[in-house]
Amino acid sequence: MSEPQSLVLASGNAGKLREFEALLAPLGFRVRPQAEFRVPEVEETGLTFVENALLKAREACRISGLPALADDSGLEVDALKGAPGIYSARYAGEPKSDERNNHKLLEALTEVPEGQRSGRYWCVLVYLRHAEDPVPLIVQACWEGEILAHPRGEGGFGYDPLFWPRGAGMSAAELSAQEKNRLSHRGRAMAELVERLRA
Repeated sequence: MSEPQSLVLASGNAGKLREFEALLAPLGFRVRPQAEFRVPEVEETGLTFVENALLKAREACRISGLPALADDSGLEVDALKGAPGIYSARYAGEPKSDERNNHKLLEALTEVPEGQRSGRYWCVLVYLRHAEDPVPLIVQACWEGEILAHPRGEGGFGYDPLFWPRGAGMSAAELSAQEKNRLSHRGRAMAELVERLRA
């Protein structure tokens, strides 16, 4: 039995670490948090999810000397010309707050009637073998839906209480964790990443 290949997750999010560990362990990867290598939070200066994920993965590779995986994700609302987009996590400013972000989103959509509130969650994953990797593995997936006028459900995080996924019959915050992982932007991007790493 060969030793598992260490991989750094360029994130401080414990929930993401658990998700990636469960998915990548069968492929022989041991996922380690960037905090273990004292990788600092990277300033997300990119203008796209891809650029920001690359910045995070490259910094984690550079400091740890190991392959790294980073994700960048967020919500894009058509009536708001794609906002909050790459600013999803800090839409209402610092300190980051899901509650304040949701409140700001509802305020921005006050004049937009139900039925015209289409949007989608995006997830971009970037895998780098080393800091100078000229061919990063990049996968992206989206989750289409509508933005509700009032929050529904207690589960999930971020904008989940306001996100009504197409065909689900409930908000993202009302889905079970298992169902959300199967349907969501991150779940689908991760499934594609696993396929590509296998290949």
